[in-house]
Parts: sequence; C-alpha cells; structure tokens
Amino acid sequence: YGEPRTLPVKETARRGSRPDSPYGVSKKAAEDYLSYFRRSRGVDYTALALANVYGPRQDPHGEAGVVSIFSGLMLEGETPTVFGDGSQTRDYVFVEDTDHAFALSADQGSGMLLNVGTGIESSVNDIYRVLARITGYRGKPMFGPPRGGEVRRSALDVQLAAKELGWKPWTKLAEGLKATVEYLRSRRPG
Repeated sequence: YGEPRTLPVKETARRGSRPDSPYGVSKKAAEDYLSYFRRSRGVDYTALALANVYGPRQDPHGEAGVVSIFSGLMLEGETPTVFGDGSQTRDYVFVEDTDHAFALSADQGSGMLLNVGTGIESSVNDIYRVLARITGYRGKPMFGPPRGGEVRRSALDVQLAAKELGWKPWTKLAEGLKATVEYLRSRRPG
C-alpha cells in the first residue's frame, strides 16, 4: 500500500490507497472484490491482513521470508545478504498466532478487514542479530542495494482484531525465532 503515514497502520489507512507495487495492487483488488460481492450478492467474509508471518515449516529457499532465509543460511555457515542498510522495519508475527486468528475469524468479524500482526516494529538488523545469537553464527552480514518498492517502516495496529475476535499475538519475537531455528536445525541432515 506504499509508505505508511502513521504507525502502527490501522485498517482504515487502506481506504483510498494507491498501492505502489504489483503485490499491493493484488491485495487491494482482493479486498475490493470481497466488498463488491458482499454488497451485490450478500456474501459474508472476514479478511485478515497479515504482517510478515514467520515460523517453522517455512522453506528457507525460494520465496521465503527474511527469518527463514537468514536462519537457513546461518545454520549452513553462509553469509546472509541484507538489502539496504538493515534499518527498515517490519511487523513479524509468528505463524501459530496467525493460525489462531484464522480460526477465530471463521465465526466472527463479519464483513471486516482485520490486521493480524504484533504492532511492533523490528528492523532487519535486529532480526539478524537475534538469529545470529540463536544459531551461533559469528559472521557479519553482506549488504546489498535496497530493493525497489519496499517501504522503510511497517507495523500493523491490531486493536480491531482484539476487539472483534478477542485475538492477540502471544508469541514473543525471540521465542518464535528460536522455534523457527530449532525446526530448521532438526531438518538438517546428519
């Protein structure tokens, strides 16, 4: 949806937004389709806007997120690449917390878009440092050019999900990162 004006981002910030990436356009289009079908056909829905989901079973190869990619590389003794200066922030939410939000939304939150995250900004450099400590990796990151179209800062306001679903994230970042590393470590040969 582009660079947020205020953080954490409320669900209402998407109204009238002009996404600046194909990914943002696709998310906005999905929300518009849901709204259309509710108005025209009476189809009920609850849509969840997820922050950066991470956790066990996320493949560290291909299109995985930074947590899984960094963890996999560190466990292999390879150097992760941080794109940009690493100060860019995201809201990282543990996969089991999102599972709980989906389960609750099946019966609640009619016709709504709800944010699912932690409301907390964590920088890529912070993620790198914590993962290095957990994995025992001692190397420095390699820095690459920033990726075009990425926002500098992101965190979602989750108060509406708490109110409508009774949901809140319960997994602390360090706990979730540790669980992710433990899973990936258990999948390594030998």
